[in-house]
Amino acid sequence: MEHDLTKGKIGRTLFLFALPFMISYLLQTLYGLADLFVIGRFNGAESITAVSVGTQVMHMLTVMLVGLSVGSTVMIGRAVGAKNKDAVEKNIGNTFLLFLTLSLVLTFILLFFLDEIVSLMLTPREAVAETVLYLRVCFIGIPFITAYNIISAVFRGLGDSKSPMYFIAVACVLNIALDFLLIGYFGMGAKGAALATVISQSTSVLVAFLSVKLRKTDFSFSFAHLKFDRHIVGDIFKVGAPISLQDWLIQFNFLLILVIANYRGVEAAAAVGIVERLIGIMFLIPSSMSSAVSAMVAQNIGAERHDRARGTLRLALRVTILCGLFFAVSFQFISEPVIELFSGNEKVILFGDQYLRSYVIDCVLAGIHFCFSGFFCAYGLSLASFAHNALSAVLIRVPGAFLASLYFADTLYPMGLAAPLGSIFSDIFCIVLFLLFSRKRFPQWRGDQRMFLQKSS
Repeated sequence: MEHDLTKGKIGRTLFLFALPFMISYLLQTLYGLADLFVIGRFNGAESITAVSVGTQVMHMLTVMLVGLSVGSTVMIGRAVGAKNKDAVEKNIGNTFLLFLTLSLVLTFILLFFLDEIVSLMLTPREAVAETVLYLRVCFIGIPFITAYNIISAVFRGLGDSKSPMYFIAVACVLNIALDFLLIGYFGMGAKGAALATVISQSTSVLVAFLSVKLRKTDFSFSFAHLKFDRHIVGDIFKVGAPISLQDWLIQFNFLLILVIANYRGVEAAAAVGIVERLIGIMFLIPSSMSSAVSAMVAQNIGAERHDRARGTLRLALRVTILCGLFFAVSFQFISEPVIELFSGNEKVILFGDQYLRSYVIDCVLAGIHFCFSGFFCAYGLSLASFAHNALSAVLIRVPGAFLASLYFADTLYPMGLAAPLGSIFSDIFCIVLFLLFSRKRFPQWRGDQRMFLQKSS
């Protein structure tokens, strides 16, 4: 059943729609955290580093797929808001074909260049063998990761954010159980963590397909809709490709920082890997708000309710800023015991505490540009989101982390400040762009909406 996001109180509608996003992202983040937690209980810093490097590479690939799938969510959401049944069905069909093709190509390329990827990461020598094993298994499972994101994008475009939450919940519970079995009982190390992830993802996809088959909706779907339409695929890429590139750039930035940490030794690499997973949990609210804003604003664009779209953005900003402040303050006092949950190594705990206390400040600042990015994407201005993230990474985040590592060799605290400094730049960029278009009453965005309706009808 599709849900109308153009009616009702904005706060209640946004909260009820965003909550399943938050839970879904939390469960996805628990994948990496569960792997690190269990591997830290039964193995040493080498295995922690292998899983840390491997999960960061896989996370980069996943967020790229999720970013591209936002194009499908937005286009389906616009069609739903405009009550255009034919456009909904065609967008769903082209989404399935597009992502199936991409997953097969990605799997082949990544397996072929596996050794080169591990080498480029400057993986510490002690962790290379396990990192290769971890990534080989995960790369084979890419079609399952892609399939999950396809189905989730379709459901969210229809206004249903709960079903994807149920799918990932199944995978998360199974993944944690398999981690303890394969890593703890069978002693398979990083390879066991990878197998747990792939098996749980494939199970989630099977559950999702069963849900699609049993789902009742006002829109019909058949194999007749599995035909490439260059206009529809073009629209999906127009919205999704800049987001995918943006998310790739963000994760590539994280990878470069991890490479810098790898160069400093296995303890620093393990600490950075643990903190990145923890920050992922704290970014659940801004990430889910960004996705919810995209879907909700897209439907309101289809219904030509632009004031409601802007009201959605304002409310999302208030929520993310308040939650970010809570995390930024509280982790100044609890960072060390939290790091201790994942490692008993004194150096890993020391480095992790330093890095987390400075990095966590970004929870306040990143939430602002996350919400604006979701809003811009719904209006077809995905390039704006890509632009501020690209400039922030190139001008501030990566050079800042490198210089901090170079001049402060005994601590990771200055290195963690690179992220919030980059977010300040992105926030200013987004606010200026929003004010610029607001002053003109969004003429370009309304024009884009008229084009969409004419093309889909």
